[in-house]
Amino acid sequence: MGTQHSASDGWAGVHDGAGRGALEGLRIADFSRVLAGPYATMLLADLGADVVKVERPGIGDDTRAWHPPADHDGTSTYFLSVNRNKRSVVLDLTTDAGLEQARALAAESDVLVENFRPGTMERLGLGQRELRARHPELIYCSISGFGSGAGAAIPGYDLLVQAVGGLMSVTGEAAGEPVKAGVALVDVITGLHASLGILAALRHRDATGEGQHVEVNLLSSLLSAMVNQASAFAVAGVVPGRMGNAHPSIAPYETFPTADRPIAVAVGNDRQFAALAEVVGDPALAADDRFRTNADRVAHRAELRDVLAERLGIAGADHWSAVLLAEGVPAGPVNTLGEAFDFARKLGLPGIVDVSDGAEDRPSRQVASPIALSGTPAQYRLPPPGLGQHTAEILQRFSDHA
Repeated sequence: MGTQHSASDGWAGVHDGAGRGALEGLRIADFSRVLAGPYATMLLADLGADVVKVERPGIGDDTRAWHPPADHDGTSTYFLSVNRNKRSVVLDLTTDAGLEQARALAAESDVLVENFRPGTMERLGLGQRELRARHPELIYCSISGFGSGAGAAIPGYDLLVQAVGGLMSVTGEAAGEPVKAGVALVDVITGLHASLGILAALRHRDATGEGQHVEVNLLSSLLSAMVNQASAFAVAGVVPGRMGNAHPSIAPYETFPTADRPIAVAVGNDRQFAALAEVVGDPALAADDRFRTNADRVAHRAELRDVLAERLGIAGADHWSAVLLAEGVPAGPVNTLGEAFDFARKLGLPGIVDVSDGAEDRPSRQVASPIALSGTPAQYRLPPPGLGQHTAEILQRFSDHA
């Protein structure tokens, strides 16, 4: 560990036919499942890392069973969303043989990622202290719901964290019920934090030769990601509440009805507001004492919303988006996901890619990596693996070097 690995050392074939990735030669033993961990390891795999996904016999990752929807082979689209560019090996961690194979995998890896409940890996003899005592270069990343201390026993489900972490308290209409985000946003944010922590630990190891333990948890990740809302409480003692689509510090910064569908208008300064007033045919709004500055507009938010809703109601969202953007006012319709992908395509941004290893009859349609690197772009080498698809290949590696 601690050096770049070559194809001749038994991990060949993964990078064949692809350009060099920024993380090529990096080996990751991925013991994680569901979302936060697999999302983190997929991001690293897209950048060239060789990720071996460890799964349970007969069951695999929990998300393999989370359907509908599913692809043409009946594989859960949830699983497919975060597991490309990985190889799947089935190990039975309830047996001595499986545990020995897991230790061998760890010994061959630069990074180990796990999101078992805290204490589980230690009971299996796969804890970070034991493995790093044998392999001090190992970077060991643990992902939990509520940390490894007093919250270790609390299950780390995204909905639960959105509730107890305060996100639901600021999501939804003011007079309505608290609402969760439409995706498992906390898991995704935590996965991003995990991948960042791993990269920082790799940079430290490059300089010192020393690995370390990287720990991230869902609750801390959410509190950090609450940014301005969390800061309002930490600095000023303000406990924010639900405001629908409005913003606590900026106005107008919300959605408005139009003649056909809602439009989002995100005015960030007085110049943009003056342009908005001009476009909707009421330039005097910018000079109105109630709306002259952002602070004024926030104080008179309800009155401003009524005026703008009436003006915007005379035409459709696409019309207003076009004329507002032409004048430098951030605006856009509330799209469906299909419309969102189409919008990205029109802008020349990555959307959906077909991923195949050359042996599949039909490639897997995947959402493209959002990370653009000019010299070492993201690679799409392998579709999400079948359960245990690469077990023989991986275990043969260990037997050859026993």
